[in-house]
Amino acid sequence: MSEQPWAVPAASSPTRVSVRAPGKINASFRVGPPRPDGYHYVASVYLAVSLYEEVTATAKPGTPPDDITVGIGPHSTLSAAALAGVPLDGSNLAVRAAALVAGISQGACGVHLEITKRVPIAGGMGGGSADAAAALVACEALWNTGLSREELSLLGSGLGADVPFALLGGAAVGLGVGDRLTPALAPDPLHWVLVQADYGLPTPAVYGKLDELRADRRPAEPRHVDPHILAALRAGNARDLAGTLGNDLQAAALALAPGLAGVLDAGRDLGALAAVVSGSGPTVAMLAADAGHAGALAAALADAGHNALTATGPVHGASIITK
Repeated sequence: MSEQPWAVPAASSPTRVSVRAPGKINASFRVGPPRPDGYHYVASVYLAVSLYEEVTATAKPGTPPDDITVGIGPHSTLSAAALAGVPLDGSNLAVRAAALVAGISQGACGVHLEITKRVPIAGGMGGGSADAAAALVACEALWNTGLSREELSLLGSGLGADVPFALLGGAAVGLGVGDRLTPALAPDPLHWVLVQADYGLPTPAVYGKLDELRADRRPAEPRHVDPHILAALRAGNARDLAGTLGNDLQAAALALAPGLAGVLDAGRDLGALAAVVSGSGPTVAMLAADAGHAGALAAALADAGHNALTATGPVHGASIITK
């Protein structure tokens, strides 16, 4: 009987690959009507920020490609209660991503995925999508599939609208359901303070609440973003960008989590140039003038009892850190 192709990995293939992928914030997020598939039309300006998920993929030679296991890394920074909500089965987006790559790889074997979680879960920052993006890149390198970033992006789009952006990183305009991406120029880093909640908001619930709030009208499909946002990003001008931040989902997030209003007010009162709910929330992104301002703002928010940390963006998308 001939050996299975997964029984003897190629000598040139790595046995362990670690990849990090960034969380994101939405500098602008316009939401149109729901589509027949349940998604909504959107027009977004995405920024990848320096809060990273990491996925380490370790080959399990001699096991079939569908032997995909997953665990949480010991250096995760989220609370034990939050981490307890991460699925460790086939519903995990990283597992699903690995299965997609295995399904089209000639040299795949089983794999164990260790995820280091730093992006808030159900926090509106695309942490699960970052996991999927990191797993796609890690498994592509592990099995030496030769897939391009464009091909990985196509695979990732079937897992979630934010996965292609986690692969791309930087700044980008997202249309359609957010997966039709056009890179945007943003040469200078912007400084942010991210205020994390100790709870999550399920994305479908936030979109559902938005539809409820807009039940008496049907918005048009958004087909472009405000050019002033793109001009501010090109110039690296935080004060100009502050006047353009906006999120159609913010009202729905506030309706589901009224306490977010106090977080937004606290940021503005303490000197943030602008404060906005990130994506579907409940993470709040606050724009600072520079690194010193961001540090002082985060310290003041922490003194007031908020879980605040600094981040910069835009940053690169999913990238290999060890191989």
